[in-house]
Amino acid sequence: MAIIHLDSRSFAKLTAQSEKAVLVDFWASWCGPCQKLTEELEKLAAAYPDLVIGKISVEDRENVQLATSLGIDAIPALFFYRNGKLEKRLVGYMTSEQLAAQLGL
Repeated sequence: MAIIHLDSRSFAKLTAQSEKAVLVDFWASWCGPCQKLTEELEKLAAAYPDLVIGKISVEDRENVQLATSLGIDAIPALFFYRNGKLEKRLVGYMTSEQLAAQLGL
């Protein structure tokens, strides 16, 4: 499945209603580790087609408010949801293999 770009409204809808597992990456264009992580997320998406992967730019003011409400103080920040519930929160760059292991995929 392709990586989708989210905003605060689509984030809330996706994480609450998806029957599939959802991984959301909070990132910024100026963040080097975020740029590297994008390649790893693409590999993860190819390896796990049932996993929904979304990205939210914290450079958008509306999304900054969402990130603040979630307690994000470092990026890349990854939030993993199953059945509408936050299951895991990760921070920093990881390879697709490390992500799969951390998320129990």
